[in-house]
Amino acid sequence: MTRPLLFAATAAFALATAAPAKAPPYETAAPVAYLLDLSSGAELLAKNADQRFPPASMAKMMTTELAFELIDSGRLPIEKMCTVRPETWRQWHSAGSTMFLSVNEQVSVRNLLHGIVTLSGNDASVVLAECVAGTEQAYVGQMNMLAQKLGMTNSRFGNTTGWPDEGRTYVTARDLATLARASIERHPKLYKQFYGQPSFTWGKTLGSGQAITQGNRNPILGKIPGADGLKTGHTDEAGYGFTGSAEQNGRRLVMVVSRLSSWNQRVEESVRLMSWGFNAWTAKPLYPAGAKVGTARVQLGDDSELDLVAPRNLAVTIPAGLASSQTKLKIRYQGPVKAPIAKGQHVADLVILTGDTPPQSVPLVAGEEIDEAGFFGRMWLGFKQLVGMA
Repeated sequence: MTRPLLFAATAAFALATAAPAKAPPYETAAPVAYLLDLSSGAELLAKNADQRFPPASMAKMMTTELAFELIDSGRLPIEKMCTVRPETWRQWHSAGSTMFLSVNEQVSVRNLLHGIVTLSGNDASVVLAECVAGTEQAYVGQMNMLAQKLGMTNSRFGNTTGWPDEGRTYVTARDLATLARASIERHPKLYKQFYGQPSFTWGKTLGSGQAITQGNRNPILGKIPGADGLKTGHTDEAGYGFTGSAEQNGRRLVMVVSRLSSWNQRVEESVRLMSWGFNAWTAKPLYPAGAKVGTARVQLGDDSELDLVAPRNLAVTIPAGLASSQTKLKIRYQGPVKAPIAKGQHVADLVILTGDTPPQSVPLVAGEEIDEAGFFGRMWLGFKQLVGMA
């Protein structure tokens, strides 16, 4: 039976001060608030982070994420043309945010995604779903399966738009941050292509036929350097919410606020929280990408030990202004790790403890491929264990 193993790791920098790191205080008017540093995995703020609430149009992040998955896996051509059904147009052409699609119009998946991400179009969301899966509910079923795969264990989607549906659609701030992280890290090219656009033009006005340009509602675009995502949401039921992200000097933060009372309050709290995340905290490098961090025991492999390496540049987040911090590093994995093991496979985590701040955890991957031991190899391993050599 495998069990969690925890080993001390040696840091690549000086680890000593007299006083432990203390989390900088922060107060927000948002009933729900969450801030995550992707460079280290540190949770910088968690206020009611696991409380369920209706996401409103932030649900469209999941609609978009599923499309990204299908596109990057080759199952959905981004130039596939979709038809706006008359029934869909009648239901959504004037219900909430709209892309201003027309009856029987042919629209590419690419343009529908712009309509969803930048314009928050309810019509675009449903047209995309019907085009990809036949019906909106069939697409929603795939959204929920993907949400579980991503680890969004406390969320459920009842539609593609976030429109009020008697409580069938609900999320948490922590799950929305998980979703944002998936879009950023699993689909970097698509994320860059679609998120963070200041405006998008689609549809024409009645009468004059002028092109309709709508601005992105993202409250931190142009206000926070490096801001590039993600999605706002508002209904009377949900209040005003926002899931956002920005990157500065290689350090990326993801934030979620929800249940705010006004548009202006959403802008103010979003800008203030993201600014605090960058100014009150700093990331200190630990290991460069590819560096060996430690080793793990291997079960039934052609080698009994496996190098654990950093899959990317790893860092620890500590309060700004501290020259260094009392920091402890430990490697955690379910072990021994059973062969076969692929090079680059996520097999362990580096747990970072810094004073009274919450533990931070970043992934470690296999530095080499380990094949399963053959018959004679297993016999030799069994003999070594019998005589105490292993």
